[in-house]
Amino acid sequence: MAAVTPTIVTPAAPVAGGGWGRRVILLIAAVYFLVPMVIAATFTVYNEAQGFSLGAYGRILSAPGFVTSFLLSLALAAATIVIVLLLILPAMLAVRLGAPGLRPVLETITTLPLVVPPITYVVGISTSLREGADALAATPFWQTLISLQDENFPFVLVLAYVILALPFAYRSLDAGLRAIDVVTLVEAARNLGASWPQVMLRVIMPNLRSSLAGAAFLTLALVLGEYTVAALLGYQTFPVWIVTISGSDGQLSVALSILSLLLAWLLLLTLSRAGRKKS
Repeated sequence: MAAVTPTIVTPAAPVAGGGWGRRVILLIAAVYFLVPMVIAATFTVYNEAQGFSLGAYGRILSAPGFVTSFLLSLALAAATIVIVLLLILPAMLAVRLGAPGLRPVLETITTLPLVVPPITYVVGISTSLREGADALAATPFWQTLISLQDENFPFVLVLAYVILALPFAYRSLDAGLRAIDVVTLVEAARNLGASWPQVMLRVIMPNLRSSLAGAAFLTLALVLGEYTVAALLGYQTFPVWIVTISGSDGQLSVALSILSLLLAWLLLLTLSRAGRKKS
């Protein structure tokens, strides 16, 4: 009987210079992102006439229109988050549980907003509002159409933001649903007598906390940064107000942009840590 010679597997040697290559790439990325931030921050606190001053940050709350536009954007973001989650989460669960073959169709539909430019939505919305006002002038729905365009809370912007947020919310929720056995959880809950609302609130949503928070954060960031649709439709949201105020107070507008970016980073960091603790 022939002797069996053990085979010794030698681990591959690390690629020379691999660590340095990663460090160089990280350094270039850090410089690319941090240098503009440092220059912008310097611009907000220093000018040749007055020298170093934090006056731009002190003028934020007293700036005319800031509170109104910021609260409006927050309200629009809250309404958008609620509608997006109410639309996309039940649809994704229905597809996974009852019609898995329709999943590619749902993915394609939710990807379309990334392909179509926002200016196209503006043209379509403007045309619909203009022609709809003429067509519904003699019907009870005319007042409803007018209320959608209320300057205090333009619900028409919420409808536009829902479409724009669908791709990001879908990707976040899809990652969460892939990580759990939805079919088994639903069948177990139903066999124990849980109703569909109880299955959604007590079984599915607790297992999707990180994904729901991610979808909500991405939607909030989109609404707080979206300019094109709101500006062309003539509404004074927070991004539109920042661009408007930049013509008269450049330091103030840049200071607000920096604070908005830092707030977004803080929310993203908090979400990332919450996801790590859960895993």
